[in-house]
Amino acid sequence: MNRPQRRVVIEWGVILIIAVLASFLVRMYAVQTFFIPSGSMEPTLHVGDRILVNKLSVRFGTINVGDIIVFKAPPTEHCDDGSYSDLVKRVIGLPGQIITSKGNTVYVNGKPLKEPWKYWPDLNPAIKKLKVPANNYYVMGDNRANSCDSRFWGTVPRSDIIGKAFFRMWPLSRVGFL
Repeated sequence: MNRPQRRVVIEWGVILIIAVLASFLVRMYAVQTFFIPSGSMEPTLHVGDRILVNKLSVRFGTINVGDIIVFKAPPTEHCDDGSYSDLVKRVIGLPGQIITSKGNTVYVNGKPLKEPWKYWPDLNPAIKKLKVPANNYYVMGDNRANSCDSRFWGTVPRSDIIGKAFFRMWPLSRVGFL
């Protein structure tokens, strides 16, 4: 191999290493894909959907009611076979808020929760009155009758939140921002 050929091989090798390193860093610290394994977030997210999650929005931003978050499954979560290490749910309550329900209506600090997103309202079981602890969030699936969420295992610590879902990238027929 002559000198110009060697130089091209070295340049391509360096480019490849930089590209792999950059993609690893982006996945580790900025954006990651997740697969939806259950119907707990229907009608918003369906089984098999693939979503992009912004990790920086949690690290440097705020978490709001209505955000769809991905978080580490609580160790006390016993609703499924335990095969899911990460869960996807919608934030319903923020630190310091008092959450409860009556019928199919969720109340936050005594007022009905405004829910502009699509969800299936059959709320079973009811939400027992709870004050969300500091640095914790109350989460529920949009398919309330079929979601294992904060009603069963409590609130989610901020330190367990991986990021906010912001984009559905699969299936192609449903691609778009969440």
